[in-house]
Amino acid sequence: MAEEETPILDALADLTAVSVERSALEPRELMLARIAALAAVDAPAASYFFNASTAMDVGITSEDIQGILIAVAPIVGTPRIVAATGNLASALGFALELTEAMAEAESESEG
Repeated sequence: MAEEETPILDALADLTAVSVERSALEPRELMLARIAALAAVDAPAASYFFNASTAMDVGITSEDIQGILIAVAPIVGTPRIVAATGNLASALGFALELTEAMAEAESESEG
């Protein structure tokens, strides 16, 4: 039933999984490249949020993300790096809100 409720998100998750499986890169390097690409295309916060789980699963740290943004800054320019930083912060804030809401819902269902 979950697939029927979120077909677009499910399709994007499938694409990400296939990308990780079929790439010649190690999963960690693949996710670093994806983060760099997100900054290069001025991706919205939702795109960062969508990739955050996979990035964390393969060991990407905030220091790695900072390093990637610094590395691509001369190529993509200051405005894109500033936007990427803001979008990353928005994605993190959304993730925290979602986690809190899920914990609250679980607590209410137990009580």
